[in-house]
Amino acid sequence: MGGPKALVELDGEPLVRRAVRVLSDGGCAPLVVVLGAGADAVAPLLPAGVAHVVAEGWAEGMGASLRTGLDALDATDAEATVVHLVDLPGVTAAAVARLAAEAGTDSLVRAAYDGRPAHPVLIGRGHWAGVRAAAVGDAGARDYLAGNPALRLVECGDVAAPGDLDTPEQLARYRGGR
Repeated sequence: MGGPKALVELDGEPLVRRAVRVLSDGGCAPLVVVLGAGADAVAPLLPAGVAHVVAEGWAEGMGASLRTGLDALDATDAEATVVHLVDLPGVTAAAVARLAAEAGTDSLVRAAYDGRPAHPVLIGRGHWAGVRAAAVGDAGARDYLAGNPALRLVECGDVAAPGDLDTPEQLARYRGGR
């Protein structure tokens, strides 16, 4: 993308602010944003009251970011967290709210689109240690979620879209296709 995705603008709004807005409007609090590449440029874009932590090992991939975020949430009274990625502009507050409504210490819920699992993901505190252990490289929670009998899918295809933005071409298609 030519730089950190968090800084990419869509409709005049950096993706990081868009993601924070979607989580906030979906009922999530407290909000903790995990920063990596370009952290010094991204942090000032965060709204007042939104905490951030830096994943020092961000180059490892999503695993480092997920572990860092869970570590930060350990200091809160949150019983669950909604994990949302900055490069998913089709995820809406309605989809986040649908998952957040399922929050509980033992919750493990993943958004689905036409039955196919995607993001966001709700992870109850009771699963954080297992997710941390499995979160290596660029897999994030994928290995922990795969085949986990506690995992429930919640259909969100009627209120959101799962496509991510990994290339300038995908961004251009997203801008032109909405």
